[in-house]
Amino acid sequence: MKARALSAEDRAKLEALIGHEFADKQWLDRALTHASMASGKGPNYERLEFLGDRVLGLCVAELLFRTFKNAAEGELSVRLNQLVSAESCAEVADQLELHRFIRTGADVKKLTGKRMLNVRADVVESLIAALYLDGGLEAARTFVLRYWKDRATRADGARRDAKTELQEWAHANFAVTPAYRVDDRSGPDHDPRFTVTVEVKGVAPETGIERSKRAAEQVAAAKMLEREGVWQKAGAES
Repeated sequence: MKARALSAEDRAKLEALIGHEFADKQWLDRALTHASMASGKGPNYERLEFLGDRVLGLCVAELLFRTFKNAAEGELSVRLNQLVSAESCAEVADQLELHRFIRTGADVKKLTGKRMLNVRADVVESLIAALYLDGGLEAARTFVLRYWKDRATRADGARRDAKTELQEWAHANFAVTPAYRVDDRSGPDHDPRFTVTVEVKGVAPETGIERSKRAAEQVAAAKMLEREGVWQKAGAES
């Protein structure tokens, strides 16, 4: 099965969404072609995906570096990992409605769930590589800013996993592992409240209260990271 090129109408629609008119239309066609077309023998997006992943990482890292001027390296790393994840890239694909343009074999069209999420994410990375090859870094950066800037500035962008971040910080700075203790459980079974304290030898403890033990641990860990300056406080100006 030979992959057909995008129609002029579809190219125009997609270029408007992307914000870039391709000088070499073949890059755009290739970025949207899954290896299942022509049994993987023809041009497809796999090599572009490799390049696009690196370009996206650079553009997002630069965006975070300029946006969060007082953020520590740990916070920047957490934000970066979230923004370049398959989930975030798939969100951008859905925003662009790329499913209308991706060209796949019949077998891939039947995929659902996480595997199809990965296909959508891969196409976004491939698209970024196509922009880079056709228009240079500025074209790729413009696209990334257009679809990642709001995501980058969300208040919860550095709050993906406070316990993991606190553990890494405690190991690096004090060579210890954080210890969590349940101080109280209150409320009815259908609406409980857990009070959890986290302790790291060498610094003052912090307490979190939430509806589950794990959620309370996350709150306590986040409060300690904020207090120690590893993370900026939610809502604080960068």
